[in-house]
Amino acid sequence: MVPLLLVALAGFGAQMVDGSLGMGYGLTSATLLVAIGLTPVMASASVHFAQVGTAFVSGFSHGKLGNVDKTVLRRIAIPGGIGAFIGAMLLSTVSTALARPVMNTILLVLGVYVLFRYLRHRVVTLRKGRPGKRFLSPLGLIGGFIDATGGGGWGPVTTPALMTTGRMAPHRVIGTVSAAEFIVAVSASIGFLVGLGLAAVDLTVLLPLLIGGVIAAPFAAWVARRLPMRVMGVAVGGMIIVTNTFSLMRTFEVAGSVMGAVLGLMAVVWMSLVVMVTVQHFAAKRASGELDAAKQPTSV
Repeated sequence: MVPLLLVALAGFGAQMVDGSLGMGYGLTSATLLVAIGLTPVMASASVHFAQVGTAFVSGFSHGKLGNVDKTVLRRIAIPGGIGAFIGAMLLSTVSTALARPVMNTILLVLGVYVLFRYLRHRVVTLRKGRPGKRFLSPLGLIGGFIDATGGGGWGPVTTPALMTTGRMAPHRVIGTVSAAEFIVAVSASIGFLVGLGLAAVDLTVLLPLLIGGVIAAPFAAWVARRLPMRVMGVAVGGMIIVTNTFSLMRTFEVAGSVMGAVLGLMAVVWMSLVVMVTVQHFAAKRASGELDAAKQPTSV
């Protein structure tokens, strides 16, 4: 009973992170499932079957709150679904071990760029227009493939890439990525069913993950809508840096004590930066309110 509760809590926590920051569900959930004894194939399958439900509720919630760019959604979701189906079909025969460190390094660089962009500019101005099809289609295809083969990766690949374009507010990036994840999860699940049959479905793992994620999804979408753009940018950038640093250290088999110390220090710095920009945001908002009040005519 306790393991099932832990899986449900992991699903809740993973969806809170994923729905509010645009990444983390697959990485968190798949890591836990492998740790409790599932094979990588079964872990990835379970995560994607659960995400069919959680991503639907998350996408619906983000849509209701105005967090979704429907044009970008169409351009990225369909290629993402194709990539996820192919990745699920090839998971048992294709190894991504060599490609993963390269991808983690690229994402780490993007994370540093996103973090410093939102740290440096107290007022972040978005560029006009949307990302084009030539950018979104390959991004969706690669993100979907990596997501299916690695048990997670849709958010970590697509969220930082969209953030670095400077054309979408962070909450719109996260909402659009979360909504597109439904198509990716459905496509990957079909691929796993075709490749593995009903053996891919483990209800004792699937149901707790699904229930925890579905409960968390509306709250996470609300958080994404309410967070100030600069605070969210710093939070997302830090998340990208920490998760990809962890993946690189695990790939190169860094000692556990060293890994723990590095990640602990990074987490403290990351949270300190989030607190700093939050304080700066509310201080600027308060100063702006006082200035507006001073400009109001006084009654005699």
